[in-house]
Amino acid sequence: MQVTAEGKRVFVTAGASGIGRATALAFREAGARVHICDVDTRALAAMAELGIGVSRADVSSSREMDPVFSDIEAKWGGLDVLVNNAGIAGPTKLVEDITDAEWDATVAVNINGAFYCVRRAVPMMKRQKSGAIINISSTAGRIGMPMRTPYSTTKYAVRGLTDVLAIELGSHNIRVNAVLPGLIDGPRGKRVVDEQADAKGIDRQAYLAAMLHNISLHALISMEEVAAMVLYLGSDWAKHISGQSFGVCGNFESYRSPLTIEETTLTFSV
Repeated sequence: MQVTAEGKRVFVTAGASGIGRATALAFREAGARVHICDVDTRALAAMAELGIGVSRADVSSSREMDPVFSDIEAKWGGLDVLVNNAGIAGPTKLVEDITDAEWDATVAVNINGAFYCVRRAVPMMKRQKSGAIINISSTAGRIGMPMRTPYSTTKYAVRGLTDVLAIELGSHNIRVNAVLPGLIDGPRGKRVVDEQADAKGIDRQAYLAAMLHNISLHALISMEEVAAMVLYLGSDWAKHISGQSFGVCGNFESYRSPLTIEETTLTFSV
């Protein structure tokens, strides 16, 4: 079985780096026409050189996103696949130490941004009586992560958005699913682990080892693995899959956060 996206019109938010970049490239290699947005102009330029359409826009601003969707509609006449990938990690703090600005910034990108994009994409999909929306949530949106309240809360909200839209849009032949990445092997994943270790006063390598020990497959996840799941959900092979949340995480759902240094000094192999 070969997954193809031949001829599909695909828009990926935060598509110039990380999971978004891997997803954009996966769809392009599968035959799709791909457009991305991001706030990193240098990374956008690099993607443009690969033949991918680019827009400099911040998903947390509906005023910046509206022209992007207008341009997509003018260029393609519609949209087949929306990948709501944009998200920020938010602070790693105890809940009482989180500022209004930190909370608001995480909500603005992680959930408001997804809503703004859905609001503009859905009318196009309804007119053509088809479409697929893939929302990038997180395993932190299924199990909860201590000291990551804004991030975890917004990723739960992304799953809620997915469930509601799958019901509301099903009669229009629009499918909506969520992908829940686990601990990603990349700069952002390392930064998050380091911040959590520092906040808890735990050695960084010991903390990472404890995290991996508590994940069933004891493994970091590649961005390409996540992109492969998104590609499948956007393809016709998934034409009857909707309202689902798929973990790409090595069974991160079994994870239990090491809260104390004592929990990281146990003897185990990774």
